[in-house]
Amino acid sequence: MPISPARVAAFEILLRVERESAYAPELLHGPRYTRLSAADHGLATELLMGVLRWRSRLDAHIAEQSSQKLGQLDLEVLIALRLGCYQLDFLSRVPQRAAVHESVELVKRARKRSAAPFVNAILRKLAAKSATRPLAEDVTTPAALAAASAHPLWLVERWTREFGFHSARQVCAYDQAVPETALRLYAPEAEAELQREGVALAPGRLLTTARRAGSGEITKTRAFREGRVAIQDEASQLVALLVGHGQRILDCCAAPGGKTRMLAGQNPQAKITAVELHSQRVRLLQKLLFGKKVEIVTSDVCALPGEAAYDRVLADVPCSGTGTLARNPEIKWRLQPQDFADLQQRQLAILRSAMRQAAPGGRIVYSTCSLEPEENSAVVEMALAAEPGFSLCRCREELQRFRSEGELAVSDLDSLIQGPYLRTIPGVHPCDGFFAAILKRNQVV
Repeated sequence: MPISPARVAAFEILLRVERESAYAPELLHGPRYTRLSAADHGLATELLMGVLRWRSRLDAHIAEQSSQKLGQLDLEVLIALRLGCYQLDFLSRVPQRAAVHESVELVKRARKRSAAPFVNAILRKLAAKSATRPLAEDVTTPAALAAASAHPLWLVERWTREFGFHSARQVCAYDQAVPETALRLYAPEAEAELQREGVALAPGRLLTTARRAGSGEITKTRAFREGRVAIQDEASQLVALLVGHGQRILDCCAAPGGKTRMLAGQNPQAKITAVELHSQRVRLLQKLLFGKKVEIVTSDVCALPGEAAYDRVLADVPCSGTGTLARNPEIKWRLQPQDFADLQQRQLAILRSAMRQAAPGGRIVYSTCSLEPEENSAVVEMALAAEPGFSLCRCREELQRFRSEGELAVSDLDSLIQGPYLRTIPGVHPCDGFFAAILKRNQVV
């Protein structure tokens, strides 16, 4: 019996995630797997994301039955065990025999045939013993929460200090569930067209102009293929709205381009410059922004000449991504506490460069999809101390304006605000975790 294409795809991608520090969603939606049927693509997604979300829990169950330490196993063997264990623990619709047999066949296919009896024995033991699943809502300590929700303890402890234990538990619960698909519509007829093609839509939870996709294959629709609708988290959309309107707009770290596209839509007459360092991501921008009035520049934003010519600047900087673990669970297994120092230095350099590009009276929006203060308020405070002539605006005023104009669906502004900053928290809010600050260059007197 051949191995199902879905399990082969999940196995191959998990190997690349481990070996190449690749991102699972990008690989799954890449050209290699476009020929998967809808059913196989759905199962591959379930297996891939499930293993990544629950990795530490799976490893703990495997370790209970293994005579060898997991660190001593070949990576191919460990990944096959994780795939089998995930199916046994979480996918009741998958027959146990299929979960065991195909995991064994994956090991053979990976030329680790001598390990096949070992994998078979471990998975048969797991199949005979139903795994206990403590619920995250029942735990009362960070250690218990980390174990129950498959998060590194050091991250849970950080969030407990920053947000309180109740909110940390909400973050972990959100990370472990499949997030809703948020949409941005770019044509008035797109909504009715999507519904005719079987995509069920609901209003946005954060923004009235956003939509949530329910049933249906959004990526298979004509409107999606033609770029009249885009998948974009609602907090990401809110950050782009904060940039506002201008005549000359700079997007400092533009790829993958969702915010750039929103800026172009909000400012159809503006001159917009999108800067991206990596040539591969520039190609993605060129494809997404084809036909839009956007100049795409391949450059490090820190190397741009200091023109001080832009009245609106967006610095959506590279970050740890801890606000996006529901979509990118592999991040939590790679990130280490010492990584924040390097990230902060890069973020500070980008923000200071962005500030120098702003004209007098111009505004800069600094944003991350991180929950960590080192990447957020600390960077802003250091930049303001290093660059005289700038002031910090209060995000509350912009949010109040959005609400009065009917753009913001949330009535409780306090939950979105931390001092002068915007902050969304996954689980507390129905979206990814984002941070944003608005800085203004003072007028020359």
